[in-house]
Amino acid sequence: MNALPVAPAVFEFLDSTHREIQQQLQQLHTLVDVIERNGLNMATRDQVRNVLAYFNGEARQHHLDEEKHIFPALLNSQNAEIVLATEHLVQDHGWLEENWLQIAPSLEAASSGNLWFDPAELRHALEVFETLYLDHILLEESIAYPEAKKRLAAYDMAGMGREMAKRRALKRKEVTAKA
Repeated sequence: MNALPVAPAVFEFLDSTHREIQQQLQQLHTLVDVIERNGLNMATRDQVRNVLAYFNGEARQHHLDEEKHIFPALLNSQNAEIVLATEHLVQDHGWLEENWLQIAPSLEAASSGNLWFDPAELRHALEVFETLYLDHILLEESIAYPEAKKRLAAYDMAGMGREMAKRRALKRKEVTAKA
């Protein structure tokens, strides 16, 4: 029988993911700069693939973590401000996904060595995506996470962490099986 993955400290894990997202956004800016100046080479294509994999995988898993474990407790709040902020965060996830679906095809093309897209349009879409993400993270860290920590203190945080880790392990297994 396989042991369950070790549960990370839930909020520390979520915060570290926010830092990773910010690093990936910075990497995307750097890549767009390089593509505009120098076109594509194998190293750039590999870096683009890594960013694509991150936002197609870990970033989406992060949103699922929040929607499954953090937001429900906040949506049940009697505090209208908390409920409104949480509804805004849920809506942000939809907008972030829409923005990503606009950006991803250009990055997929770049990862394959194709430059059919306009790098200036990609830069603009990235700026919108980044602004939305940074505002979203700020709202989570300033309102949602502190409130969720209070509300979820009585719940099984280790169980949440195990579920999050197990889902990621299954996702990695699926990706490896496809490769």
